[in-house]
Amino acid sequence: MAYLNNQQQVQISMGGQHEIIPLQRMTTREEATERQRIRDIFDKYDKNGTGLLSIQELKRMINHRRCPDLPKGFVKKLHKQADQNNDGQLDFEEFYQMSREHQYLFRDMCVRYCRLVVPSRNPAVADEPDGEYERSMTFCPPPLTMIIFSIVEIIFFAIDIVKTNNQLGTSTNGPMATLFIYNPQLRQQAWRFVTYMFVHIGFMHIVMNLLVQIFLGVALELVHCWWRVALVYLAGVLAGSMGTSIFSPRVFLAGASGGVYALITAHIATIIMNWSQMEYAIVQLFVFLVFCVTDLTVSIYNSFNDPFDKVGYIAHASGALAGFLVGIGVLRNLKVNPWERKLWWFAVTIYFLLMGGGIMYHIFYPNHFYPVFA
Repeated sequence: MAYLNNQQQVQISMGGQHEIIPLQRMTTREEATERQRIRDIFDKYDKNGTGLLSIQELKRMINHRRCPDLPKGFVKKLHKQADQNNDGQLDFEEFYQMSREHQYLFRDMCVRYCRLVVPSRNPAVADEPDGEYERSMTFCPPPLTMIIFSIVEIIFFAIDIVKTNNQLGTSTNGPMATLFIYNPQLRQQAWRFVTYMFVHIGFMHIVMNLLVQIFLGVALELVHCWWRVALVYLAGVLAGSMGTSIFSPRVFLAGASGGVYALITAHIATIIMNWSQMEYAIVQLFVFLVFCVTDLTVSIYNSFNDPFDKVGYIAHASGALAGFLVGIGVLRNLKVNPWERKLWWFAVTIYFLLMGGGIMYHIFYPNHFYPVFA
């Protein structure tokens, strides 16, 4: 008797013996690639190098690969089922057969998510969940930079709500807002050019910024290391306040939108720098560009037609420009082409010229800023 299971396999039962045959057979090359992928996983969790996996090592593998919560005793039953010679441990062949029957255990959801946000760098292995790009991701150190920034922002927001008794979080009179918001009348307090990112006005303001910076920032951090992503984010924050100070010298500034836009355009930068190694690069570039252009266009339009609109579109645009330039400068580039070296020098030079020019303008042309408050 034969019947189908949910693993796209046929199970044949004859004389009390069962044999599982995959319906979708792999080619010799595909199988060799798959066996090497599983071998890498096997060797990783064979901590003592014996060529055998114990129940504890199998459980560690399942936990590390972020599978959903499994029923109690599942790992032990799975191990016993895969242990064909009943020696209490799995050799590679037993482990490989188990991987074919229980493929969901070898699909890391975090890897899948990151492949959606930051695409594969190597089309030849783009369909493999543990290809070249995925192997470049690391959880050590863990991607905590954007999470830590987000926690600080939430704490500051909560403190201001409690101290001002404003349940909507729209007050700018709280202790955190008073001390850290970018106040154009207090430009001499230089820390405000950066610390305004910790202050948010209203729940929607903070929620939108947190969602974008966590989902995009963590994905970048897994590949490009925490300090590179932190540089991109802080460069966007600083550029946001610098641009606002010069072009809208009356405007107060709160929120991490400059840094958030820097993360968005940093994705555009990494797509451009890895264009030939990236799957569906043009589609992803189109999506990010449409989002940025649409949002900036709407913000600029509202600022001219709605006198009550308080969105700092200059901070958005400045942060986006900084994220693109700094992203080209500091994010990883797997294969460097000659034209990319030139683009790197161009981006780094333009960023430092713009930032240096902004600082000099503040120092040598103070009359541009202060008379507006007279």
